[in-house]
Amino acid sequence: MSQLSAAASCPPILPLKHGDIEGTATLPLSDYHAIDQQLLHKIAYDALVWSSLHGLVTGDKSVERSGSVPGVGLVHAPFTLFPASFPRSHWKQACELAPVFNELVDRVSQDGEFLQDSLSRTKKVDEFTSRLLDIHSKMLELNKKEGICLGLHRSDYMLDEQSKALLQIELNTISSSFAGLGGLVTELHKKLIIGRHHHIGWFLLRNMLSHYGELLGLNSDRIPSNTACNQFVDALAKAWCEYNDPRAVIMFVVQADERNMYDQHMLSLALRERHHITSVRKTLAQIDQEAELLPDGKLFVDGQAIAVIYFRAGYTPLDYPSESEWRARLLMEKSSAIKCPSISYHLAGTKKIQQELAKPGVLERYLENKDDIVKLRKCFAGLWSLDESDITKRAIERPELFVMKPQREGGGNNIYGGAVRDTLIKLQKAGSQEDAAYILMQRIFPTSFATFIMRSGCCHKNHAISELGIFGTYLRNRDKVILNEQSGYLMRTKISSSDEGGVAAGFAALDSVYLT
Repeated sequence: MSQLSAAASCPPILPLKHGDIEGTATLPLSDYHAIDQQLLHKIAYDALVWSSLHGLVTGDKSVERSGSVPGVGLVHAPFTLFPASFPRSHWKQACELAPVFNELVDRVSQDGEFLQDSLSRTKKVDEFTSRLLDIHSKMLELNKKEGICLGLHRSDYMLDEQSKALLQIELNTISSSFAGLGGLVTELHKKLIIGRHHHIGWFLLRNMLSHYGELLGLNSDRIPSNTACNQFVDALAKAWCEYNDPRAVIMFVVQADERNMYDQHMLSLALRERHHITSVRKTLAQIDQEAELLPDGKLFVDGQAIAVIYFRAGYTPLDYPSESEWRARLLMEKSSAIKCPSISYHLAGTKKIQQELAKPGVLERYLENKDDIVKLRKCFAGLWSLDESDITKRAIERPELFVMKPQREGGGNNIYGGAVRDTLIKLQKAGSQEDAAYILMQRIFPTSFATFIMRSGCCHKNHAISELGIFGTYLRNRDKVILNEQSGYLMRTKISSSDEGGVAAGFAALDSVYLT
């Protein structure tokens, strides 16, 4: 069933009424709760048409069958129908933090002793972190230093309702996704509000996007532009130029069963169209089979020289089902190809390092600018090691105020609510060092609001909360910093009753920012 026919079969969407959602903030609509069902269905239909025509899609596993090309089936990515309110002052704060975090990651990555020491206890109880640290140790033994360093990062934040503070959730240094699709949602929301006619192929699609902004009291100028895709691509292209081999390609390291491939293909297409650079897609298993490392450090995969390795896989233990994948990761790390991220950049983004950097005096080891240090500390939420008995005791007494985080990326890994208490008590009874696999973090409580989420062709009204991710690009060639910028954003909105928030993991929807 297509997403448009699915939309026709969805259950009716009843208009929200005043008082339906108590204690929540309203979206920037003149009378959000009074949207009638006919208008809502028209907006939803137009949004689905636009998403199909502009590639706001993911792979649809339900249509895959024997003999079909994996991932070719399409379904629209989950997205919100309207942008989410966000205070302009906090937006500016988040954007200004991006270059500072870029620099911090780079400085920390160069301190191999700090990375090894900080993760030493975790290594004993977390096999995945242990394997990553083993690769890092081998690079230290070989005295191998990355001449050219490339970072495509994303720092995620929530706005805490009680304190009105912008607090960091995590810093992603590997596979920071949705630079492509996130920008499309921003464009969709702008077009829904502006409502101009567009030429689609040989015919004029009239009245596809009406002047909904006028009906709903929205101003498209309040939605900041989002050029994350082009900025990521430009950073990859600059790294490719620094490598200085016109015959070499950029290699995307991908998962075999990836559904979010179109977000990645947008980058590949832009690399070719904007910079005339070829890219290839390989799984870790394919790299192990096809890669050759020359004595001078140059990496060839399937006969092609590799200039830049861009990881969109390798961040979860599931990506390493056998020794083959680990051999591929080590081989790439040994090569002279530019890694995005290198093993040291990868480790610098772990939860344990995030917690260590929040300790008094640690930031001063890596940053000289006192104002930058103050800015970073202002956005740090409470972060603790589980060997701090007073915090652990409080978390057992009030588990709803904390989140337990393992050293994992990709969504669906954290521990919330009563499970925090149960896990802590279990670890204490075991009397082992298993607690080193986790950190404790202050739970952030953002303001919830009413919204409409499009998923699988249907429009659902929900109570929701949002999470803002700010992308950053960083490129350094030895002592010269070539690029250090804030590079677009990702807004994700999820049902407020959901603890986890990953879009690819199925918990959230893509959104955009509406500045207030």
